[in-house]
Amino acid sequence: MIVILYEYVMGKGRDSMNTNKMLSEKFYEVLKHEGIVTIITWGKGEPHIVNEWNSYLVITEDERILIPAGLMHKTEENININNKIKMALGSKNVVGFDNYQGTGFVVEGTARFFDSGFEYEMMKDKFSFLTRVLEITVTSAKQML
Repeated sequence: MIVILYEYVMGKGRDSMNTNKMLSEKFYEVLKHEGIVTIITWGKGEPHIVNEWNSYLVITEDERILIPAGLMHKTEENININNKIKMALGSKNVVGFDNYQGTGFVVEGTARFFDSGFEYEMMKDKFSFLTRVLEITVTSAKQML
């Protein structure tokens, strides 16, 4: 299930949002199907990988991606050194390029963690296990398949 924060706050559909968006309709379609999300961060050492589920991603009106964080301590440590992040996600249930069965995206952006405020409380209502929220500000989202 995908939740769009704009709908949560304003009770409006995506049709009323700004159409100058980086995340495509195909991206939103992928989020409607369960799949794994791989998040890659790097600080001073080796890259670190953590996984999440498509259904845990919440997209805000301005296309920030909010992800509930229960653990993710190494991810947070890396982001405190280098706030750049890469993420891969997909679904075999969404038709991609040239009618290929399945599609995926590579997302790049900057990240931060937070543990208070309206968006934190909204996320805590949805995901009781979280201790913080990982926020990704998308700089690119490229469909790969």
